[in-house]
Amino acid sequence: MKIDLNGKRALVCGSTAGIGKASAFALARAGAEVTLLARNRGKLEAVCAELPRESGQHHDWIAADFSEPASVGAAVSGSLAAGYAWQILVNNTGGPPGGRAIDASPDEYLDAIRAHLINNQTLVQLLLPGFRAAKYGRVINIISTSVKAPIPGLGVSNTIRGAVASWAKTIATELAPDGVTVNNILPGFTDTARLESLFHSKAKRLGQSVQAIQDSAISTIPAGRLGKPEEIAAGVVFLASSEAAYINGINLPIDGGRLPVL
Repeated sequence: MKIDLNGKRALVCGSTAGIGKASAFALARAGAEVTLLARNRGKLEAVCAELPRESGQHHDWIAADFSEPASVGAAVSGSLAAGYAWQILVNNTGGPPGGRAIDASPDEYLDAIRAHLINNQTLVQLLLPGFRAAKYGRVINIISTSVKAPIPGLGVSNTIRGAVASWAKTIATELAPDGVTVNNILPGFTDTARLESLFHSKAKRLGQSVQAIQDSAISTIPAGRLGKPEEIAAGVVFLASSEAAYINGINLPIDGGRLPVL
């Protein structure tokens, strides 16, 4: 099946590295015009210059810091005021630091809520008029398999990912009559800088080598390897397509079979 996203514009968050960057490239290859959203202007410029333009698309970027939801809202509002409209939104940002849930401070939970749930809500509200005008909207949230099975040592992350999943399911039912779908992708252990950082932190905490920590993680994956960001991005492209119009409110694990539950 060849997915054609010509004529669609996608706003991809956290798109200068990892899963976000891979998703931006995959959407562009499918014909979409892509707006990158992240905080580092230099990286945004570099990634934007590399994006495929096989269909003559115009790609661009917006700089905003997800730790400051007001700045995200203001930056995107500015583009909307200039006449922009998007039909695809990929909500994606780096996860909270590792650690036990019981040891986290209230401020750590509040920071995670702002960076994930509040930004997601802000962006959907801003893009919704454009979705409705086009009678086409795709909201794709990159969260975690912890929605189905909490991951030890990621207490704050487990908590906020579950909150985002419940939020997404709720608005999926509310927005379905407008031709908008809202779905979640649950990446398993994926070869990204975020995962490498978590492996290093765990290795230091346990006094083990990083390789030992990685090997232990891989031993839990039936596929016998880490996932690739491009494999997560393939799911993003499908859920962004017209072919996925009847898929709404789901959690899609892409984890090599690791999850122990359905």
